[in-house]
Amino acid sequence: MELNGPTAEDDATGAMARRPLAPMPVPASQPDSLAEVARVALKLGLTAFGGPAAHIAMLREETVVRRKWLTDAYFLDLVGATNLIPGPNSTEMVIHVGYLRAGWRGLLLAGTLFILPAATIVLALAWAYAQFGSTPAGEALLYGIKPVVIAVVAQALWGLGRTALRGPLLFGVGASAAALYLLGFNELIILFGGALLVLIVRTVRRLSPGQLRAAIAAPFAALPLTMIPASLLQSALVPVSLGTLFLTFLKIGAVLYGSGYVLLAFLRNDFVERLGWLSDQQLLDAIAVGQMTPGPVFTTATFVGFLVAGVPGAILATVGIFLPAFVFVALLHPLVPRLRGNPWTAAMLDGVNVAALGLMAAVTWVLGRDAIVDPLTAAIAIAAALLLIRFRVNSTWLVLAGAIVGLAVNQLR
Repeated sequence: MELNGPTAEDDATGAMARRPLAPMPVPASQPDSLAEVARVALKLGLTAFGGPAAHIAMLREETVVRRKWLTDAYFLDLVGATNLIPGPNSTEMVIHVGYLRAGWRGLLLAGTLFILPAATIVLALAWAYAQFGSTPAGEALLYGIKPVVIAVVAQALWGLGRTALRGPLLFGVGASAAALYLLGFNELIILFGGALLVLIVRTVRRLSPGQLRAAIAAPFAALPLTMIPASLLQSALVPVSLGTLFLTFLKIGAVLYGSGYVLLAFLRNDFVERLGWLSDQQLLDAIAVGQMTPGPVFTTATFVGFLVAGVPGAILATVGIFLPAFVFVALLHPLVPRLRGNPWTAAMLDGVNVAALGLMAAVTWVLGRDAIVDPLTAAIAIAAALLLIRFRVNSTWLVLAGAIVGLAVNQLR
């Protein structure tokens, strides 16, 4: 579900998992495979604006249509499989194709060259932000961008909600996830709790009356202490540490389901609430900068790492958040043909997806209060949302337009 502007691409994802098993693609190990993988990954890393749905569409054009490295059916199988593991789905798709085409070297090279251009650009923008972000010109630029970011997240909620919220159970889990986050519960508990709840309910529905009575008669275990809201467990603010920075982003990369927008919830909980290393304003600025660059939204981590600990922080944050994706793809790729038809993984995936939507909605509400501060920013957000949802305008152009509006307003004041 990863999620920048998922619309028709995400609607198709729900159907992907129900397709019959596709034949294996054309075998790899061509003499020029590694060089070709490098060219494709670097090209996408430099030009893939518009979010994960757009990234995946461009990857398909390069690898299925133009180069015929694999069939459409198997490509769709890979897209469905990435929804079963944490991490940035479009990045994982690039890594999958690199692994398929050129083995372990292709896996490493494809992922690195897709991530590196965006991370480099974000690092440069982070430096500029640290130098000029608090000046009137920098504030004016972000004044117009932030409402657009809120609209982009709202558009993602709209597209994903139509796909994921199927029936009262899933809708209830998503709404409960949003409410629990606003009450201070930890986002990991919300995500995995949603997965477990949907799995339990669907399992109970499949039980016979006798089996159900036996299950009800069994003693209930006590609720774990981790159900206590995170706000009640938080310690005092801690000093900046490179080790803590790396391990926090490694944790996020290893457990984050949903999309680049669910990343907002994780970043806010860790870096704003728990550690106190960022303000809500800086977090929103980091996401705004991420919208202006090609490649994965997760390079927001590069920006956050630089703000917290300079260039070493940017490097460690980037490595930490993306490293799990390489590991997960390496483990998952050989298992792709077996995963899609399993009812247990399907139920848990549905639960994770709707819980992620709830987190996205809650974070949109929290950050929207910082972005929409007057009638003009409200109008920018509404206009951007309309253009995204009704006309499917590329979010990159809207972010640039918002920046221009912010600069123009600054000149008129």
